[in-house]
Amino acid sequence: MKRLIENDLLNWKNKVNHKPLVIFGARQVGKTFTIKTFAKENYNDFVVFNFQNNKPLQEIFSLDMNTKRIIEELERLSLKKITEKTLIFFDEIQDCSSAITSLKYFYENAPQYNIISAGSLLGVAINRKGYSFPVGKVSKITMRPMNFYEFLIALNEEPLADLIQDCFNNDRTIPENHHEHALSLYRTYLIVGGMPEAVQEYLNTKDFDFVRIIQNQILSDYADDSTKYIETKNDATRIVAIYNSIPYQLARENKKFQYSLVNSSARATSYEFGLYWLIEAGLVNKTLKVNEGKNPLHSYVNALSYKIYLNDVGLLTSKSNLAPILILSDNFGGEYKGALTENYVSQQFVFNEFIPYFWESNGTAELDFVLQNKDEILPIEVKASDNVKAKSLTTFIKKYDIKKSIRISSKNFGFENNIKSVPLYAVWCIK
Repeated sequence: MKRLIENDLLNWKNKVNHKPLVIFGARQVGKTFTIKTFAKENYNDFVVFNFQNNKPLQEIFSLDMNTKRIIEELERLSLKKITEKTLIFFDEIQDCSSAITSLKYFYENAPQYNIISAGSLLGVAINRKGYSFPVGKVSKITMRPMNFYEFLIALNEEPLADLIQDCFNNDRTIPENHHEHALSLYRTYLIVGGMPEAVQEYLNTKDFDFVRIIQNQILSDYADDSTKYIETKNDATRIVAIYNSIPYQLARENKKFQYSLVNSSARATSYEFGLYWLIEAGLVNKTLKVNEGKNPLHSYVNALSYKIYLNDVGLLTSKSNLAPILILSDNFGGEYKGALTENYVSQQFVFNEFIPYFWESNGTAELDFVLQNKDEILPIEVKASDNVKAKSLTTFIKKYDIKKSIRISSKNFGFENNIKSVPLYAVWCIK
């Protein structure tokens, strides 16, 4: 399956004197498969070193940071000659802190080697005591679940994706038959999500029951990971409890995260590490509240008020045990429809490397998302269906004299009163 991150990998390869590349991302987002595919298509040869439960490999890096010696020992271990035309892939590098440290010395002393490293819990591991991350000596990319555009490409719907992009760019309505088809694919994406294995299962079988088996296994693997890089068993219990609470945190009218919904006696001081772990592991996305819609948004953050979304809407659907037939028929409503929609929108924004915020005004108005696009504040109202009443958006626009805004709903493209109408299936176009 085609992944957009391949363009970033190619840009990295073509950059003169590039640094070692570190790819962050949650388990099962496709890091290993994508890197191997990239290596086969762009290098004469490549060699993979997986540090997970691999003591002989880890011991190579434990002696010293002599890059010449390390390469020689890696050649002996792999039975391959490693040259400047070889791609070296360090997989699950978080299991060897000295290998992470070695990236600095490869950059300084042996820049001719092409090195990509990745790890499923790398974000958590590098913050452990004793882990020295080579800041400034490596390039970094974060890989996430497939966005809706990648999903369309996987389904051989590239002409539709091109049409959506064109209509977005030109504020032109899409023909009604294509609009309905795109909405149908959007609902399918709410079920399947963007985890590559789940998408591949859907491509192979078109059976949502089999897709859900894959998703449940991923959720189980995430729960197993909660025991890694923690101080006590209580930490693991709290990580799982927070993660399990997210579906009903989002199902409420007030979707702001509350520790009391994790455990009636929960205190932030006891549980905040669990939330931090989930964020660093890439399993959830955090959206902070801003008290003002002014530039720069980060200066007006209310750090005590935030929403937590899962990294993938398909996993949220599976975790909520929501019947696919209800989603496909669009025959469900209430707060949970809004929860899925917001989670989906958050996922597309984070994929496009936005830092999404939300805004409230004295409890009388709430705007789902506010983005900072360079020097422009972009307010966004999200509707789960074709109801386009946007009282909060109007309030925000007037209060902060906003020139451009976006309303996301199931309605077609359009532009009126400086409000750009964007269909739910076109959120990925907002960049």
